[in-house]
Amino acid sequence: MNINEIPELRAEVLLNYIYPELEDEWIANHDGSFYRNYNRDALSLDVNENRVRLARDGFLKLLPQGLLSNEAELKDNSRLDVRERHKQLEWRQKLLTEAFLPIDTLYFRRQLRIERSVSELLNTKLEYVLEKYFNFDLNAEKNPYVREFAVLLPYVRGRRGDFGLLRSLLSAIFECKVAMVEHRYSHTDSTKCWTPSLRYELLIPGLDASAYRTMRQDIRPLTDFLSEWFVPVEMVFDIVIKQHQVRPFAGRPLVLDYNTELDH
Repeated sequence: MNINEIPELRAEVLLNYIYPELEDEWIANHDGSFYRNYNRDALSLDVNENRVRLARDGFLKLLPQGLLSNEAELKDNSRLDVRERHKQLEWRQKLLTEAFLPIDTLYFRRQLRIERSVSELLNTKLEYVLEKYFNFDLNAEKNPYVREFAVLLPYVRGRRGDFGLLRSLLSAIFECKVAMVEHRYSHTDSTKCWTPSLRYELLIPGLDASAYRTMRQDIRPLTDFLSEWFVPVEMVFDIVIKQHQVRPFAGRPLVLDYNTELDH
């Protein structure tokens, strides 16, 4: 597995997330904390053998200095003798590393269970806070987009009115470009009496009419949720979908008709 494609995470968090069923099957090789200076915590994963290499010190590093070798062991006038003694030292270290591998593995599996328990506890805490302080039942909410944004409710005091953040989150969740339009709204078409308006345009390529109607229906609860919690009450707010037509002259119909954005 190419570990370089995975963001920086502790090995316990990473493995509990992508391979929760292997919690009691991992074999952990501790290569030493020296590698941690320029590598991730998990150096590599071998799912076929359930083996993980860690940039951490193992139990062998905890042994008292001098137990593995004495200071004068490599001090000798004969170069050949020094080489031989160095080979013996490396062989002894390899044997001890293999001998203590079960201890390192059991300790790592224990850390995996602790990480899972902490994660479950934090999730329970979030659900409790949302229900008791915001009257929001996370488990009862069926809309996936609302569930994604609901985790931000504990931070709503400092995030309300942060339109740039909302734009970035919408772009990440829907995996598309998002245009933000701030304007003035007046139901009388007069500039004497108006209210500020905010509209996010989701530029989604390849939508047909059926997909557009389905997504529009799913986005309506999210629009109401963001309007209630993250947008100032005096603003007119909406989220709209636009077909992002990358190649408008390739023979594909503009299914959303006027509600289409052309990329020149």
